[in-house]
Amino acid sequence: MTTTVPILFITGPVGVGKTSVAGEISEQLDKAGVAHAFVDIDSLRWCYPRPPHDRFHTELGMKNLAVVWRNFQVAGAACLVLVDVLESRDVLERYRAAIPGAEFLVVRLRAEPHTLASRVQARELGSGLEWHLQRTAELATQMDRSQVEDLLVDTEGKSITAIAREILERSKWHGIFPQSMDRFEREE
Repeated sequence: MTTTVPILFITGPVGVGKTSVAGEISEQLDKAGVAHAFVDIDSLRWCYPRPPHDRFHTELGMKNLAVVWRNFQVAGAACLVLVDVLESRDVLERYRAAIPGAEFLVVRLRAEPHTLASRVQARELGSGLEWHLQRTAELATQMDRSQVEDLLVDTEGKSITAIAREILERSKWHGIFPQSMDRFEREE
């Protein structure tokens, strides 16, 4: 019997704030006493050289995720906050293979093109700036068209904390762990 693993999958184009928002969600879940783990898939596939058939090292990322998730489960994690660029919902099958019982809620973060460009320029101070600027514009357009999300959250003019709070409230993730989230809400 496979246990259901609730996964809050945070996606969006480069520079939208996926990792920062997911980190804040993790902090809020931690305050609420919710047993969880937080993974940014980029950290599990950052390796060179990259094979020609897998320019983003997706296969390596999924192998690493399977191992890391098992270790997180042994340590007590019951759910996962996951960050990655999701270009198609078909790709979720890779994640299901890595995490048996995965039940996804895909949250796409969105920002205006000028905001994305500004964030990327502030973050990418090295040789990757041009590639990241091009990639964020490409992904923003593609994601607006494909709408891979279950929940769309506009990040314009909002703090990281407010965005995380909005995601937890709108996603009803607090309903998965009602006692824990009630305790968090009373502490605020």
